[in-house]
Amino acid sequence: MSGTRSDARTGDRGTVVVHSARVVVPMTAPPIADGAVAVRDGRILHVGDRSWVVDQLDGTTVTERRWRGVLLPGLVNAHTHLQYTGMASVGQRQYAGFEDWAAAFNVDYALPHDWRAEAIAGARASLVAGVTSIADVVTDIEAADVLEATGLGGIAYWEVMDWENQAWRDHGRHQVLEELARIPTTPGAGLSPHAPYSLDVSPLLELPDIVRQRGLRLHLHLGEAAFEGERVALGPVPGLEGVDGVGPAGAGHTADWHLADVPSFRAMRALGFGASATAFVDRLGVLGPDCHIAHGVYVTAADRALLRARGTSVALCPRSNAVIGLDPPPVADYLREGSPIAVGTDSLSSSPSLDPMADVTALHRIARAQGYGHRDLHERLLAAVTLGGAQAMGTAVGPDRVGHLAVGARADLAVFDVDARTVPDALAELVEDGAGRAVATVVRGVVRARDGVLHAEPAGAPRPAGSPRAAGSPPPATSPRTAVSPPTAGSAPAVTGARPAAVTPPAPTPEESR
Repeated sequence: MSGTRSDARTGDRGTVVVHSARVVVPMTAPPIADGAVAVRDGRILHVGDRSWVVDQLDGTTVTERRWRGVLLPGLVNAHTHLQYTGMASVGQRQYAGFEDWAAAFNVDYALPHDWRAEAIAGARASLVAGVTSIADVVTDIEAADVLEATGLGGIAYWEVMDWENQAWRDHGRHQVLEELARIPTTPGAGLSPHAPYSLDVSPLLELPDIVRQRGLRLHLHLGEAAFEGERVALGPVPGLEGVDGVGPAGAGHTADWHLADVPSFRAMRALGFGASATAFVDRLGVLGPDCHIAHGVYVTAADRALLRARGTSVALCPRSNAVIGLDPPPVADYLREGSPIAVGTDSLSSSPSLDPMADVTALHRIARAQGYGHRDLHERLLAAVTLGGAQAMGTAVGPDRVGHLAVGARADLAVFDVDARTVPDALAELVEDGAGRAVATVVRGVVRARDGVLHAEPAGAPRPAGSPRAAGSPPPATSPRTAVSPPTAGSAPAVTGARPAAVTPPAPTPEESR
């Protein structure tokens, strides 16, 4: 093997590059002390002990990059909105709940923004943090091609919200189909029905069919607000035979709401039914192995069992929940029950950074506080921020698979500066204090970031912020984007065909308040 060392930026076709480190964590195999990953043509050729990998390449001319620290699969940010990167001033504050946060969000959203340039800035910050794939929820069409333009993997999910049943039947379905046709299918495309409280029954029934007929993916916010949690029966509602009023979250369902032909989740609650938002969307056929949800905070054991039964992963975003003023997710329960989990940062409008390792550290702290004491916590959280995110988006399998280091997988790698010498100590140090430690990010075998500095850009990469729109990018949407105030309890969402900046669930009635 050649002793030549290079920065491995070129990714030249046919060249074999060995990335070695003190610890290599494949995710689908045990961690390897003094391990290595051999890469050729953007694919993983070998993974194992460095000495074994070198032996396999005997007689082959290679270059080696010896990294300090821990080498992982590229991180997967399983929930964010890159276009809100320019709204970081909103995410740097602390709020008393959704209404408080949404008021600040709406003010900033209404200001002039170059959504594409701001999304590109978010993509580049993600690369520096070790992220190679993203579940990006896109609200304004200008930002739809940013994953493709910056060479990141993942899926751009076109966000759909604010449709009532009649408006959806009249023109909403047609409008969304036209919009979906403008979302690039490279690296991947999907739809994001915003939340159960911002869409009526008809769109929630039909959006999954639209996606599944095209072999795309679904992603929605679910269980993020206390209003979505299950309510217990308090007593009969006058004039509504067989229907009980509902109070704070707890065990037990009220009458079978789906037989009442309710038009929306909010109408169901106004009628006194207590089913959770998770049970509501499951009845409508939204959940499934081609769908993953964000947040999953206000969910019962029955809700979590539904998610497992449907093969639906949960992207946990603990720092975003804390900024908005929500409860922490039940991460210990997810772990004990074997629920599939991933990690998301959410956007800079509700989170301090786009570094998923900071959320991993937060999840570790929360899990311990919730009583999770098993020794597998470090490995499971690292798996969540890599393989778990890929599984959530369906990208952990197939010819372009990511999220784990295995022969034939795409050579997406992340390296973190960790001082610990033993494997257990290195994993503990990374999970408990890994934010800001990324020293290299490799995408398809090419070093894209090193020591906090971006390196190689993909062909046709966009110009810096403020430059004219790159040729071939989608034009701005013709329909307006208007920010809206949070709805009050029992109100119906306004339907204009526009996509509002922030929709919050109705404020809880006094008996629903936590």
